[in-house]
Amino acid sequence: MRNPRRPVRPGAPLLAAALLAALLGATACDAPGGGASGPGDTHAKRKQGPVWDRSPSSVAAVGDSITRGFDACTVLSDCPEVSWATGSSAKVDSLAVRLLGRTGAAGHSWNYAVTGSRMADLPAQIRRAAARRPQLVTVMIGANDACRASTSAMTSVADFRAGFEESLRTLRARLPKAQVYVASVPNLKRLWSQGRANPLGKQIWKLGICPSMLQDADDLTAAATLRRDTVLDRVEAYNGVLKDVCAKDTRCRFDGDAVFDYDFGTKQLSQWDWFHPSADGQARLAEIAYRTVTSKDPVT
Repeated sequence: MRNPRRPVRPGAPLLAAALLAALLGATACDAPGGGASGPGDTHAKRKQGPVWDRSPSSVAAVGDSITRGFDACTVLSDCPEVSWATGSSAKVDSLAVRLLGRTGAAGHSWNYAVTGSRMADLPAQIRRAAARRPQLVTVMIGANDACRASTSAMTSVADFRAGFEESLRTLRARLPKAQVYVASVPNLKRLWSQGRANPLGKQIWKLGICPSMLQDADDLTAAATLRRDTVLDRVEAYNGVLKDVCAKDTRCRFDGDAVFDYDFGTKQLSQWDWFHPSADGQARLAEIAYRTVTSKDPVT
């Protein structure tokens, strides 16, 4: 109890009340479920970035012959119905079908990939895809940048990077919140090692499919081995670019080299050229994409 004989300074009760209010306010901010948030919370949210939507309602695909299902159904022809990204075939269960259901995929998925495309062609495809305003854009490109007439004709790593950066800038200018799934470039040397056992496939290769890797398929000299290793090194560098550039975009997910690391066997290769994915191979690509897109955490 306060001593009645002790003088009370004017304003002391007000000061005590203010201190008590400040203390209670700080406690409320720190309490679980509190409605307020301090600078630390704001920083944490900014560091975390936007939440990845694991169930987008529309999908647009861009890329090259793999996404077009080239040589998966008939020789030297596209077969988009078995595309890993947007195909309708029950043999594949494409990413779009897995995410949207068969009916949803029919009306809300689009394939803008073009057989033979290289990274330089990607910005134009992105522009066409963005017109549909998809929630998810899938990207698989780079094989044709390495599959050239010679190793000296391969797209440089610097140009590959510039093309991919331009592609993402193009997308962001039109669709700031669209999500992007980026598949790694397949291991072309593994495809060569699997396909070269088939005589028919090697005859098709002579028509000009990926000559930097596939020409003179049975040549195992030091020069041929160096050529193939040079292509492989370039593909690995391309994948490094895809990973690095994608990591700088908070709404982009790279597959963590899952496509590159996948051990394609003869069952997963086209019976027409023994290089492009068969319907079974397309299904494996769809599995990888679905696993990456629906994962709670991004692949590292």
